[in-house]
Amino acid sequence: MALLGTQDNHLRLMESAFDIRITLRDDSIILSGDADSLDGAEKLLTELIFILNRNGRLDESDIEQCVNLVKNGEGAVSHDPEPSSNIVFYGKKGLIKPKTPGQEKYFKAVSKNDVVFAVGPAGTGKTYLAVAMALAKLREQEVSKIILSRPAIEAGESLGFLPGDLMDKVDPYLRPLTDAIFTMIPSDQLQKYVERKIIEIVPLAYMRGRTLNDAFVILDEAQNTTTTQMKMFLTRLGINSRAVITGDVTQIDLPSTARSGLVQIRDILNGIEGIEFVDLEQRDVVRHRLVKEIIQAYEEYNSTPSTEGD
Repeated sequence: MALLGTQDNHLRLMESAFDIRITLRDDSIILSGDADSLDGAEKLLTELIFILNRNGRLDESDIEQCVNLVKNGEGAVSHDPEPSSNIVFYGKKGLIKPKTPGQEKYFKAVSKNDVVFAVGPAGTGKTYLAVAMALAKLREQEVSKIILSRPAIEAGESLGFLPGDLMDKVDPYLRPLTDAIFTMIPSDQLQKYVERKIIEIVPLAYMRGRTLNDAFVILDEAQNTTTTQMKMFLTRLGINSRAVITGDVTQIDLPSTARSGLVQIRDILNGIEGIEFVDLEQRDVVRHRLVKEIIQAYEEYNSTPSTEGD
């Protein structure tokens, strides 16, 4: 049941992915289809059985991710027999762990470096994994606080008319960060952390002048920082602190006259020990299966020269 899913949901996903038929007979699984499809389906089942034995559970995102890995000719994320070696955090909904090779590389980079830049398209887990890793460091008492920040840049919409004080107005910009935390820890625990300032969620502009000691600091949506803001943020780090900077350089909302600090920073910091850049790709997307296809469609559209009259 764990392998095939409630009401055989996983089974149907596997049949659809490889155009095969799966029949259950006693405790055997029989696959029917053409040779190429059967080869892929066999590899998929091998991966899923490994993950199930390692983690004790499977969900639909595991199925979809393994399908993508097999179709791309890759193996499982990690065949490390010790499951704890790549578990990021035990959240309220179960284990949080890397699900793709890119996410595995991201996790290892944060484990080994004090400053990590994660650059990639939407849905690759940049923010989600960063928050999970921060909570893990807090739980292990390696840091005493978490600071989550975003630049308050409008994505083509003006929010200045919204009612309330300044924090009410910037709340929509910071909401994705709180949403990520809500999926990992109980809301009452988050409220206590916020009240005691163990977790701070602040606009980037509020970081100026601060020195952040003993903290795990996350700058999200960093493609919308200017070069000056990026320098300001990076120079906030104090003793026993680490930073993760995430962003998608294909979704820059800055005015056309401003250069993104995330685009420029690689040229400035490349080669410095303790700083690593991780590039996540379309294959690392772990959201709804259509997100990957949407990203691919945009890439193909933008790479095609426009014709007159378009």
